[in-house]
Amino acid sequence: MTSTEITQEERTELEKALYDALNPLASAIRSRESGLPEARMWAADPVDVTLSVLAAWKVVDAEVKRLTAVAAATAGSYGASYEQMGAVWGITRQGARKKWPDAVTRPATAEAPTGATLKLFGGVAELVQDPSSGGWTWAAEGADKTRGGAEEDIWYATKEEAAAHAGAFLREHAADLS
Repeated sequence: MTSTEITQEERTELEKALYDALNPLASAIRSRESGLPEARMWAADPVDVTLSVLAAWKVVDAEVKRLTAVAAATAGSYGASYEQMGAVWGITRQGARKKWPDAVTRPATAEAPTGATLKLFGGVAELVQDPSSGGWTWAAEGADKTRGGAEEDIWYATKEEAAAHAGAFLREHAADLS
């Protein structure tokens, strides 16, 4: 795996993007707390303004942690190990297992897989391989209880392709992404 260190230019661009995303959130929080219009946020008492910014960063921090857990679960669903996730995150295998306890599931048997379960966004998809053609299909139930699957007679060349379609369905039918 390549290094995840970023250049100063990349850091500057990231900071700009984060501030661009944060400012509307901080303004909305400040407006709700003060009853003032969002446009007047920066004219308020500096302590109140900076506390609104801090509150917005707390919201962003919680969302980053949630999305990180989703990314770990996705990596695990594609076969990444805790050792690999730990290496990427800069922690041990045990640390990764503790941080994302449900990200990696162990196969029930040692036989060659003919199916797989994908758990994302609160829903579940079953991926099934056709023994004769080797193609893959999927059926899923989203977190909102909507059921769906690959169209009849559609077989994907790889498990990953079927999983991508199933994952898109589960994302579309997540209970709450906000």
